[in-house]
Amino acid sequence: MGSLLSSLKDKLGDNDDFFIIEEKFDQIRFGVIGVRSLIDTAKSMELIEKHVTTAALMQKEVLDYLVSNGKRMTKEHEIITTILEGELILFFEDYQDFMLSIEPIRMPLSRSVEQPTNGSVLQGPLNSFNEERLVNIGILRKRLVSDQLRVKDFLIGKRQKKNVSISYDAASVDEKLLHKTVELLGNGSDTDLHSIQDLMKVLKLSPWSTVGRIHATEIPQQAASCVLKGRVVVFVDGFPFAYILPSTFWDIFILENDNNFPMPITISIRLLRFIGVMIALIAPGLYVALVAVNPEVLRIELALSIAESRNGVPYPALVEIILMLIILELIVEASIRLPKSIGPTITMVGGIILGQAAVDAKLVSNLLIIVLAATTIANATVIGYQNLITIRMLKYTILILASIFGVFGIMAGVFLICGYFASIKTLGVPYFNMNFSKGGTSSG
Repeated sequence: MGSLLSSLKDKLGDNDDFFIIEEKFDQIRFGVIGVRSLIDTAKSMELIEKHVTTAALMQKEVLDYLVSNGKRMTKEHEIITTILEGELILFFEDYQDFMLSIEPIRMPLSRSVEQPTNGSVLQGPLNSFNEERLVNIGILRKRLVSDQLRVKDFLIGKRQKKNVSISYDAASVDEKLLHKTVELLGNGSDTDLHSIQDLMKVLKLSPWSTVGRIHATEIPQQAASCVLKGRVVVFVDGFPFAYILPSTFWDIFILENDNNFPMPITISIRLLRFIGVMIALIAPGLYVALVAVNPEVLRIELALSIAESRNGVPYPALVEIILMLIILELIVEASIRLPKSIGPTITMVGGIILGQAAVDAKLVSNLLIIVLAATTIANATVIGYQNLITIRMLKYTILILASIFGVFGIMAGVFLICGYFASIKTLGVPYFNMNFSKGGTSSG
């Protein structure tokens, strides 16, 4: 025990918030080890004293009572990890073959359960996941009160250990998907998890894929629905999202909260999202195709109107639209990164004043401003920010092909994107998978 305690002092003693306190309660001498920045030291010591007092009143051995309320530990790396996770470690002078981990009174470092911030929920539960993995699992269990819900924990990381949990429904989960997920997480203990790209590396998913291979949601209702449909939900400590495996094409359009409306409204909302995605993908390319390559497709009156709106514009249609698309992308990113009090102002300045100034300066046409406004609005109908970025990137493929081949280039681009989607598999499940659980298709 002396050598183990010396090793802990050598490895953690340089931290000013690391402490070792020696105490004596009821003729038992022991030491308490912890980190002040994670533990409310005074209240935690009161808690230990309460345990000792309770054991004396119940006429039980103090050590046996403490062991029953804690966890015996003997390995140095486990003890260090436990200390850095914010638990108390007790060591005893008379028992040097183990140390004891006790749940302390922690510092209030976590935020409470709040409303979703990355998406709006209408006529549905307003709670969302937060950074605490166990809290997230508790929220999911409250949504799914079922004896079929299973939770498995993993400790992943070489230098920085991080807890990861998966949740699934034992009655409906795909056995191959579950087995592969458990195997990959179990074998990925040497990879430190600092970002979602690290999680993708653990799961052997390519980080270069344009399409998100993991669907992230902070809405418990959506995660619970995916669990019931046989998918696996991953919770990572420190990340306020549920990561759903696998991601599918229908995650772009289908939100479980839609089922809180009557069926005609549910179908209409999802159809509107599909139309929005098609507009976001095709509208810029269609503008270039009809203006620069295939103007004969238009009625003569419309073609003359477009030609008149472009009178005096010095750039070809492709250069014109790429220039404005880049400016729009900058505006969107700026509005996301800036504080909420400044973001709307930047959006107004960029979207209205800058666009009008570009038209007055004859740098772009009036029709292009309409097309870009429709494209930007249509982008916002996509579910999930990651899916939105995918659509924003893929529209450039159709745009380039349309500038070369016109309307046929748009068709070719759509077929290429569909072929790319069809080639994607996540842990053996195709991206175009339509295998919903029993009753899933009848409810939308």
